[in-house]
This record gives sequence, structure tokens and C-alpha cells, in this order.
Amino acid sequence: MIDYISLEKYAKEISILFVEDDKGISKKMEILLYEIFSKIEIAFDGNEALEKYCNFHKANNEYPDLIITDIRMPNMDGIELIKHIYKENANQKIIVLSAHNESEYLIELVNLGIYRFILKPMDYNNFFEIIFKVSKEIYMEKYKVSDNKEIFLKLNCDLIWNKELKQLYLNDKLLKLTKKEFLLIELLLRIPEKIFVNEEIISYIWKEEFNENPDISNLKNLISRLRSKIPALKIDNIYGFGYKIVTI
Repeated sequence: MIDYISLEKYAKEISILFVEDDKGISKKMEILLYEIFSKIEIAFDGNEALEKYCNFHKANNEYPDLIITDIRMPNMDGIELIKHIYKENANQKIIVLSAHNESEYLIELVNLGIYRFILKPMDYNNFFEIIFKVSKEIYMEKYKVSDNKEIFLKLNCDLIWNKELKQLYLNDKLLKLTKKEFLLIELLLRIPEKIFVNEEIISYIWKEEFNENPDISNLKNLISRLRSKIPALKIDNIYGFGYKIVTI
């Protein structure tokens, strides 16, 4: 069974180029794809698709994450389109829509290195399974994370700390932290729920600030600003002793 919550997370920032010359099928697929992805380009033949592919790279300094293309199309068919794309980007992930009567193309497509095939008429359960797998793979590669759940520390329903990348996410959006904010969170999350004494925290955060003479007021001001910036982050004050981050 597909985890649609995870699919939404994986697909959120993935860009798609969909190529299909049948405008009826294309419209239905566009509606379906917009249920999953937010960055979609549509092309109706290979020439238009290649032009949009190259223009996307010029505008974004990266290629579309995923291409889904038909085989038989006017002007430039799917085979030629794929050959051109692999010359541009040998690592491009491509899914081919293939009818049962197009089996003569399959060996050539396999030799080209196609990522996946989806047979037409489409089985939507199979479609979503393939889309889930490729979206997860693209997400893991794009954000340089592993499939090991131990790298993610869930602080609460909204906040997640990536222990591998040392990054804080609010509702899957990366939060920008100042250097001192980062040092504070990184220290407190080394051992979640542990109380770190004030002197230890101050020494860690301001260890390179030779021109400063920080005290407890500096720490209190830093934590106050951080609480205002990220209300979902629960930092408990153990009066007269230190602080800890509260996790679920």
C-alpha cells in the first residue's frame, strides 16, 4: 500500500516533463500529475520536449528531475528524444509510456538505459507505485539523505532534525538558522531531553568569540529570539541550571 503522505513529501519539489502527442491523454495525465507534483511542463512531441528540456536547464541551472514520455509521436519520436536527452544528461531518469503493440522498441529502450516502463492502457495502481519509487529515489539523491530513518529526529508533529545534514525542517521546509542558533540546537540535540548546564552551552556557542565576554543574559536573549522565530521548537528552562529541547 502506498504511503501517500510520504509521496506528497517526496514529490513536493520534483520537476516533471511529460511528453504525449494525444491531447486527450495529455490533459488527463496533466490533471493526474498535478495531484502529486507542482512543477510540470507539458510537450506534445519530441522537438517541443527537447526545447523545453534545454530551456528548463538554462533557466534553473538544472535539468527536470523526471521525464515521462510516449514513444510514437510526430516530428521526433520518443526514441530519438531519449537519445538527445542522454547526450545532454546521461543520468536523466526517464519513464516510458508503452503500448503492448510497441514491444519492438523495448530492447532498444532497455539498451538506452530507461529507468521504468508503464504500459498503456494504464493501470493506475501500478502508475502510483512506480511514481512513489522514483520520487523517493529522486528525493533521497537530491537532498543527499539515506533511507535510514535513524538520521531523522522528529521533535514534534511539525519539526524534524536531520542528524546527518544537521538541518532543521518545519513542515518539510528547511529553516535558515544563524550560526549561534545552529550551535545551540546542534548541542541540545546531541542527546535529546538531556539538560545542558548554562556554562556548557555558553562555552560551546561563544567558544570562538574571543572579543566577547558572554554571560547568561546573552544566552537568554539568544533563546528568546529563537523561540519567537520558531514557536514549534520547545526549549525548556531548568531554572538556575540550564536548558533542554523537548521532543515527542
